[in-house]
Amino acid sequence: MNVATMRLIDRWLGVPVCALLSIWRRLFDRRRSDRDHCPSRILFVKLAEQGSTVLAQGALHAAVERVGRENVYFVLFRENRPILDVLDLIPAANVIEIRTEGLAQTILSALRAVRKLRTIGVDVAIDLEFFARASAALSYLSGARWRVGYHAFGAEASYRGDLMTHRLSFNPYLHTTQTFEMMVDALDSDPAELPTLGTAAPPVSASPAQFYPTAAELEAVHNLVRPHLDQGRRLILLNANASDLIPLRKWSSARYVELARLLLARYPDVVIAFTGAPGEHTGAEVLAAQVNSPRCLSLAGKTTLRELLVLFGLAEVLVTNDSGPAHFATLTPIDVVVLFGPETPKLFAAPSPRTHPLWAGLACSPCINAFNNRSSPCTNNVCMQAITVAQVFAEVCRHYESRRTDKALQRSA
Repeated sequence: MNVATMRLIDRWLGVPVCALLSIWRRLFDRRRSDRDHCPSRILFVKLAEQGSTVLAQGALHAAVERVGRENVYFVLFRENRPILDVLDLIPAANVIEIRTEGLAQTILSALRAVRKLRTIGVDVAIDLEFFARASAALSYLSGARWRVGYHAFGAEASYRGDLMTHRLSFNPYLHTTQTFEMMVDALDSDPAELPTLGTAAPPVSASPAQFYPTAAELEAVHNLVRPHLDQGRRLILLNANASDLIPLRKWSSARYVELARLLLARYPDVVIAFTGAPGEHTGAEVLAAQVNSPRCLSLAGKTTLRELLVLFGLAEVLVTNDSGPAHFATLTPIDVVVLFGPETPKLFAAPSPRTHPLWAGLACSPCINAFNNRSSPCTNNVCMQAITVAQVFAEVCRHYESRRTDKALQRSA
C-alpha cells in the first residue's frame, strides 16, 4: 500500500474511528490514570519513516532507563522495522509489526497487534506520530493506562479525537529529537496541568548508536565495490531519489548527473555510486548511464539496509535529500550533505557533526510540518531548485578534501 493511500485511509477512516473511540472513552472507560502507580511497560507507536526512528533514540534510551530494556515495546509497519533492529535498543521480540498489503490485511494485522499488546499488558503508550489518527487509535486500543500524544487543542492540527491521558501541544521550535524525548518526560507531569511542561527541553545530542557489521556483510559489500576501487580510489555516494512519502523533497535528477560529472572531473581518484531502494534501481541505472564514465555505477537495490550501512562506512561523502539515508548514515563515519527544501534542518537534520545541511530558506519554506499532516499544496519545489549544483559541489569538495587531508596526516603520524 503506497503512502498516498495510507494518508487517505488515515483521514477518511481514522477520523470516525477516533471520534467513536473518544465517545466510548468518555462514556464507558473507567481506567484510572493514577500518577502514584509506577509504569512498568512502555510502548512506542511509530508506524512509518525509518529516519524518524533514528531521531527517537533519546526517547528510547529514556524509556529503557525508566523500566529496563526488556520492558520497552515498539509497534510499526513491517517495512519500517530494519533500522530499529540495527539500533538494537530493545529486544527483537518486543517489536510488533503491522503488515500493510492492502486495507483488509492492514486492519487485520493491526487488530492482532492490539490483541498482543493487551496480552503483554503495556501500561504506557507514547505516540510518536504527532497527529496521525491510526497511531492514536492504536495507543488507546493497546490498553495502556497512560497515553502520551499530541492534541489539536485549538484545531491548529488534524483532529484525532480525545484519546490521550497526557495531551501535549506540539512545539514547532524544538528539534525532533527533543520533541520525542519530552514525550517520555511528560509522564512525570500531572495530566490535568498539561500541556504546560515546566521543565527545560532536553539538549539536542548527537546519535550515540554506531553500526557494527558482521564479517559476512563486510565481505559482501567489499566484493560488490572492490572491482571499482582499485588503485586507491575513493567512493562518493549520491542518493538521487526521493520516496513517495514527500516527493517535494526531490532534487533534480539532472543536477545529480551534473554533480557527478563535476566531481569525476575534479578528482581522478574518485568513484561515484548512485544508491537507492530496490524500486529505484532502474532510475539509478539511467542516471549512472547518463554520467557516462567508467568511474560511475549504480548500486541501487543491490544491498540490504545493513549492507547499505557498510557501504556508507566505506565511502567518504553522501549527498542526499532529507530522507531515511540521511539519518541512517549517522550510524557510520561518513560525511553527509543533506538537501532541505519543504522541511527545515532546524527540526529534522540529524544531530551529528558529520551532517551538513544545505537549505535555501525561501519565504515559503518550510511548507511541510506537523500541523498540516506533512502535506503541502505546493506543486513546484522552488525551495529545492534554489539549491544549485555549484553549492552542493563546493560543499562536497570541502568535506572530501578535509577527510583526505586527515587520512594523510594519520598515515604520516
